[in-house]
Amino acid sequence: MLDYRPGDEGGTVRLALGDSELTVRVAVPGEHMAFNAVAALLTGLELGAEPDDLVDGLAAFGGVRRRFEFKGRSGDVRVYDDYAHHPTEVAAQLAAVRQAAGAGRVVVVFQPHLYSRTKAFAGEFAEALGLADEVVLLDVYGAREEPEPGVTGELIAERVRGAAAHYEPAFDRAAALAVDLVKPGDVLVTMGAGDVTQLGAELLAELDRRGG
Repeated sequence: MLDYRPGDEGGTVRLALGDSELTVRVAVPGEHMAFNAVAALLTGLELGAEPDDLVDGLAAFGGVRRRFEFKGRSGDVRVYDDYAHHPTEVAAQLAAVRQAAGAGRVVVVFQPHLYSRTKAFAGEFAEALGLADEVVLLDVYGAREEPEPGVTGELIAERVRGAAAHYEPAFDRAAALAVDLVKPGDVLVTMGAGDVTQLGAELLAELDRRGG
């Protein structure tokens, strides 16, 4: 039996194992991350590791690069970066961000990855991004693909419901637009598999310039 309870930074899982119970603190937000932690714990137990050692190790694990990676704080605004680039990943991660945001709002800067994926899943991306409060849609990071006429970030932006979507084709203006949208207490996340990860430092610098 699993009982997951989110917290401000991460969460806890209570796991019933026969007649005993373990409480595991997970430092990374999100129920999906908690399930990963439980899978690691069960694997460790199967290999003969001590339960207390496993619990301590999981509590100390702060996550990996580009998986809801904390980039910094400016005033009351926290900035994170995440690699999610498929609709299912985006939805799962934004659900975790919502938990971490508490009473604050969620502002995401999303960069679609691949023209073929953007064209095929524009509706699904829009539905997932609707879990945020404000969304800045960048243009597609094509990687190995050539551009397709009409396939841009706007294809997703025009389908978003439940969040305010803003299409920004100019990468160098994205940070300023995102900072325009945030309020004290918000969580700001850059998301995607391309070079959107570079915006973290720019966002923090712009937030600092404006006083957080």
